[in-house]
Amino acid sequence: MKFFQSVEGVQKISFGEMIPTDTILEEMFKETESFYIPGIIDKRTSHHIWKLNLNEGDVVYGLGQSIRGMNKRGFVYESFCTDDPNHTPDKKSLYGAHNFFVVLSDNPWGIYIDFAGKVTFDVGFEHQDILLIDVEGVDFDAYIFNGTYKEIIGRFRSLIGQSYVPPKWGFGYQQSRWSYVDKNEVLSIAEKFDEHDLPCDAIYLDIDYMERFKDFTVSDDRFSDFKTFVSDLKLKDIKLIPIIDAGVKIESGYDVYEEGVKNSYFCKDENGKPFVAAVWPGKVHFPDFLNSRVREWFGQKYHRLMDMGIEGFWNDMNEPAIFYSEQGLKDAISFVSDQEGKNLDIYTFFDLKNKIMNISNSESDYKSMYHNYDGMKVNHYDVHNLYGYFMTRAAAEGFKSYAPEKRHLMITRASHIGMAKHSGIWTGDNHSWWEHLKLNIQMMPSLGMAGFLYSGADTGGFGGEASGELLTRWLQFSIFTPLLRNHSAMGTRKQEPWMFETETLDRIRDVIKMRYALVPYLYSEFMKANFNHELLFAPLSYEYDDSRSKRVEDQLLLGDSLMLAPVYEQNSRGRSVYLPEKMVLWKATAYEHLNENQFELLERGYHFVDVALNEIPIYLKPGKLVVMTKPENRISTLDESNLVVLGFVPDHASYILYNDDGLTKGYESGDSLQTIFKVDRINNKYHISVDTNDLALKTITFYLIDDSGNWHVIKQNTFINDRRYV
Repeated sequence: MKFFQSVEGVQKISFGEMIPTDTILEEMFKETESFYIPGIIDKRTSHHIWKLNLNEGDVVYGLGQSIRGMNKRGFVYESFCTDDPNHTPDKKSLYGAHNFFVVLSDNPWGIYIDFAGKVTFDVGFEHQDILLIDVEGVDFDAYIFNGTYKEIIGRFRSLIGQSYVPPKWGFGYQQSRWSYVDKNEVLSIAEKFDEHDLPCDAIYLDIDYMERFKDFTVSDDRFSDFKTFVSDLKLKDIKLIPIIDAGVKIESGYDVYEEGVKNSYFCKDENGKPFVAAVWPGKVHFPDFLNSRVREWFGQKYHRLMDMGIEGFWNDMNEPAIFYSEQGLKDAISFVSDQEGKNLDIYTFFDLKNKIMNISNSESDYKSMYHNYDGMKVNHYDVHNLYGYFMTRAAAEGFKSYAPEKRHLMITRASHIGMAKHSGIWTGDNHSWWEHLKLNIQMMPSLGMAGFLYSGADTGGFGGEASGELLTRWLQFSIFTPLLRNHSAMGTRKQEPWMFETETLDRIRDVIKMRYALVPYLYSEFMKANFNHELLFAPLSYEYDDSRSKRVEDQLLLGDSLMLAPVYEQNSRGRSVYLPEKMVLWKATAYEHLNENQFELLERGYHFVDVALNEIPIYLKPGKLVVMTKPENRISTLDESNLVVLGFVPDHASYILYNDDGLTKGYESGDSLQTIFKVDRINNKYHISVDTNDLALKTITFYLIDDSGNWHVIKQNTFINDRRYV
């Protein structure tokens, strides 16, 4: 064990004396202090267990994409990327491995475990006052942080670097479903969005578009003349986002397979032959993404679809998911055959059942697969959590080599700390359950802690049957998440907005349009959270230090100005809300219906708030402003030269609005537009100033609520050159 000096509230502890290699943090620390030493990979010789004390009132935030509440106390979580669509409360792991958490105590502290294999976190489960970390190996580094909750987040996020930034159209509504079988169906869906006056910026293509589920292919029968098809949708200002899976189909004549075999680009079994598993196309090989040559090769394959006009992708099945392996299937069939004719009692029946149920994503299969890590043979199990990371890194590097200055949309399923610089994520194969709407709400802060700002869930649920009420309530939350995607599975009820009754369609239209109205604020807060290493979504205790705020599990702060308390229970027409300070409740409906009757001044404390099915409850913090614009049906047609500024102004309020071209990476060099709004209330009169470098800005209408709950509208029709409104 080695202790390194604390640098700005960070201390590093290294374990093991193994072979140095290129771990994730080596890349992250390139431009930071020199205290970082590369991590190590070797055979696991033992577990390393840490036992840390928890005080009675301590709250534990983090662990990224995991089940249960914001406060992780009281359960066991495993960091091991897992393909499991049933996100029930008993599941210990999901698709991400995010080994960072913060303990909010009298003296807050945080830990990041830099390890590519399995880590188990017992957060006060076995013993309520013990936080136990079980690392399945000794070759890891631990980073210990101190400071306030906000300072710890900032220090960790500054170390892992800036997060991925999508094109601005990626903040638009996105429609998806597994089962869009041909281009005519997709074109029809695009037309229906316009027919029903619904905003939409992207439509996803699931595995149906491929030729027999082969990566980087397009079915000539169902998606003929694909380049023209992509172009036709672009004329409607709608982008296509195709899926790419991790497994490469084993098929003679398929060039990706042939090239991979020829160049030894696939993961191997213990005998040095390409490892055989099965997913959608049947038997596949897995590209060895830990090898830099393989990443370059695979990343270049995305260019095929980009040449046809594609500007975004989603990577899937990259834990990697395994339906079965050759050996696993052989063993299962043999076991089942041995039971034929026997009288199975409860135990032998359960053995039979488990043998079949556990054939997928088997630990023994992961331990039977090997990587060539640039010359070093590594067992996959030891680096399992890096597979999705390196697949997505390959894609991101492929995009960069194709168009270095252009932003591309990218989301992925499996993830690891550090991948946030390359891609956004969605939260995986959830269900149309009210419990999963609540889980979506509770997961957003911990995803942001891990750096994943561009994130969101499959709105409405991927599996199961969504009611119109569930989809409406889910959208009322999802319009605030950077990724807004409605995605559902084959065989479930269709979730396109027009598949519901007229009343639901009308509500959904108003909700989605409200999203587009809020894009100036949402995009601004997203970018500032990235630049400043802050949370976009945060628990109340991120800003408020009272004991009650620490106990709130179903409310969120959103950026600088808003608090959210969504409705997430069936048939509910209201809910209890805790306000840590005086706020204004905005019951938003349609943007066009903005009026003083939607606003109510509420004192600090607990309230029961009635919320009708067509209302979106939004809470305005005092001294803060929200910037909006008139909604349109595409992000590109939003008129951000004419703005609406809404705020609760007891005596003073301010806001800095960030904007940029939304398409290039010019923001990295500071190419941006900024507008500073200041509002002062003096002797019951408002004095308003606006300072901006946005020469296109024309009009601003201010809707201001004072500390007596009175409503004031101040409109400036022309932009004055001295940048001041009075």
